Amino acid sequence: MQNKPQTIQIFLPDGSPTSIREAEITNRLVKAILFPRNKMQEVAKRDMVHFTGVYFLFGNTEDGAKPIVYIGEGEDCFTRIQSHNRKKDFWTHCVIITTKTDEYTKTDGKYLEHHCLHQAMEIGRYAIDNDTGSKKPSISESREYDLLDNFDTAKILLATLGYPIFEEKRKAKSIKELFYCNGRNNASAIGELTDDGFLVYKDGKSSIEETKGMNKWIGVLRKRLIKEEILKQENDVYVFQQDYIFNSPSAAAATILGRSSNGWRSWKDKNGITLDELKRQN
Repeated sequence: MQNKPQTIQIFLPDGSPTSIREAEITNRLVKAILFPRNKMQEVAKRDMVHFTGVYFLFGNTEDGAKPIVYIGEGEDCFTRIQSHNRKKDFWTHCVIITTKTDEYTKTDGKYLEHHCLHQAMEIGRYAIDNDTGSKKPSISESREYDLLDNFDTAKILLATLGYPIFEEKRKAKSIKELFYCNGRNNASAIGELTDDGFLVYKDGKSSIEETKGMNKWIGVLRKRLIKEEILKQENDVYVFQQDYIFNSPSAAAATILGRSSNGWRSWKDKNGITLDELKRQN
């Protein structure tokens, strides 16, 4: 399902592109429906929200350092989501993954929940709100492969709807696509420009020292990353504990260097050519 042209159909039941959206790859069994939390009453009238499947509640952590998700399953997904609407505050949007003709069993739903949780934790784009893991149910080998194929479709639909929870962070296929940022106080990191922003690789080193003239937002961002333990102090530097995607090359460079920085000039390839020269001047 990866790296192939796809035709995805999106239906807007009430005509608004920011309201309820149904998405499907026309020749596939799996279908997704996205709705904002304030559309609970309206979406309840859609048959598919009452089907058996797996659902995702999306929101943001209080400090905004990372998006957050709760992953669950249900024989009637909407009934489970109604319960979360009363008990969980963080979420703003929900996506339900099911089939067009309600073909999933309870076991299918539990398997997808288990697999989705495992993949989301492994990729690490989102903080996970689930208190406990999900036990893998007993399932036939042939059915497991069917559901893994369904998962590939769900992965594409979720990303298309704005939630790339299962998309690998690293995309660079060769050293030609890598960029380097180096500065004082042993600051040094490798990263790449992606569709989501600028990705700094795990084990990158960030300066502990901050300049007096540094923009305030950089200090706030660095504090968030330290609080989330994405940055941890090791000897005389902060070290990235995981791959992390910044909104821009400048946010990434400033975090690493501990000072205001034009990331388009701070990030350079192995030949010393800036990101700006390679990506904005050609």
